[in-house]
Amino acid sequence: MDAKDSQKIITCILPKEKAMPLVRTLAQEQGLNAVDLSYARGVGRITPLLHRGIGETSERAILTIAVPASAADDYFELIYEIAEINHPHGGLMFMHGTTMATGFALPDLPEEQ
Repeated sequence: MDAKDSQKIITCILPKEKAMPLVRTLAQEQGLNAVDLSYARGVGRITPLLHRGIGETSERAILTIAVPASAADDYFELIYEIAEINHPHGGLMFMHGTTMATGFALPDLPEEQ
């Protein structure tokens, strides 16, 4: 991603176990290096009342990815398919523009074993 390219942000809220495989795919196969992963806990809107007690929350991954604006729709569709957002309890995702972003490149390092 070049610093002079405009960018868009794709945010995904996913089941915890889906996040790292998606991050690896985006980094290794798509070359995306502007990815942030964090975690949150909560109760979903469709969670049955039986499971809404104190301490009955579930952990979710929040994945934020900066992508070139020119390819944002393609990345959005790719992430939607890989993360299986269309399945029940698959999560949600949205995309928005940025006011300003700075590109960067990571050095080539050997794979950790």
